[in-house]
Amino acid sequence: MDAAGVEALFTRATGEYLFARWGRPIVPVVFGVDDATLSTVKGAIEAVVALAGHKMAETDPELGANLMLFFFRDWAELTEVPNLDRLVPDLAPLCARLAAQGANQYRAFRFDADGAIKAAFVFIRMDDELAALPAETLALNQAVQVICLWSDRAFAESSPLALAGGQVVLRPEIGAVIRAGYDRVMPAVARDPSHALRLVARIGQGGVA
Repeated sequence: MDAAGVEALFTRATGEYLFARWGRPIVPVVFGVDDATLSTVKGAIEAVVALAGHKMAETDPELGANLMLFFFRDWAELTEVPNLDRLVPDLAPLCARLAAQGANQYRAFRFDADGAIKAAFVFIRMDDELAALPAETLALNQAVQVICLWSDRAFAESSPLALAGGQVVLRPEIGAVIRAGYDRVMPAVARDPSHALRLVARIGQGGVA
């Protein structure tokens, strides 16, 4: 992937370039799934975190859990979750808007004072399209999309996943971008497009400092 391709991954529809990664260990909690699916989702998160060279933890000192994933059938269900409206501002109108759009997923991020990710909320409405996907595919896709603050249109045309040997895997070029973004010499937050050139340079060096 060249610099233009990497830059596009973090350039929002407004034209703003914005990269952010997690600034603290990730502590996931999953709602609305059975034990088998829970294990699959957490396994996917662990795999992507390991790929990034980042860390997970048992608890977040500020929030307890800082990555919350909700699986449900109707957007209205979210408004009934106790205290969720304290974590996600304007939850009711957001759910109404997403329902009107027929959306089947939404991600909301919170950031620390420096702009690094400190929490993420993933909402997945299990419509027929998503229900038809293998749990492993759905879990890996969500794990990839919360490891960084990607552009709102980064994967609108193509998935971050691909088929290899009959199995769904992370596209190698996307994995390389994640590893480069989490390289210890790289900033946790970047707003200048020149950051994309630095990512490409890290990829070319294998992400080794």
